[in-house]
Amino acid sequence: MRELPILFSGAMVRALLDGRKTQTRRVVNPEPSAGVRVSPFCASGLEDGHGRELRSPYGKPGDRLWVRETWAQPTTLDPGPTVYRADYPACVPAGFENVPAAEAITWKPSIHMPRALARLTLEVTGVRVERLQDISADDARAEGLEYREDYIAGRACRRWRSYGSADGWFPEGRDIAPIHSFQTLWDGLNAERGFRWTVNPWVWVVEFKRIEA
Repeated sequence: MRELPILFSGAMVRALLDGRKTQTRRVVNPEPSAGVRVSPFCASGLEDGHGRELRSPYGKPGDRLWVRETWAQPTTLDPGPTVYRADYPACVPAGFENVPAAEAITWKPSIHMPRALARLTLEVTGVRVERLQDISADDARAEGLEYREDYIAGRACRRWRSYGSADGWFPEGRDIAPIHSFQTLWDGLNAERGFRWTVNPWVWVVEFKRIEA
């Protein structure tokens, strides 16, 4: 079993904490040339169209991912515990006084979080490669989208949207609702990097379950 770090934004961390997120999609780098195929001739079982092995940087089933997130150890709390931007100040342990406002804290980037301070550990349950637009409605939901229950014309209806976004809520009358919400989420995170939804890149699909401390 290996332990590997993985970065998550604040909105994604909240989805993990809520138990809504059990999948993540990350762009395959470098982009596979001439497609992807299953192969019995390499350890990972995957290769590109030219026979080059594709190795997951996120481990394999049974490996663990420890979550790097934005954090701090503010000195105004005596003694200063580790706190996390995603759900601050709810994450401050009971009994501490002089809790500063979030804006008064010098937050440290997630990339600099050491393993010892990570509070979330995920066990990998599945890894595969697919085109981004091949995501199913169920998988879009597993990405941790926000939802709420509404009533439309007297009938219960679940609405979806990208977590942490100000976009509208899409009614789940068809499966396109969670997929459309995931598309909005994806572009918000990846469009500036050149990996818009319309580009339809190859992605690692990592499935996991949260391990309780």
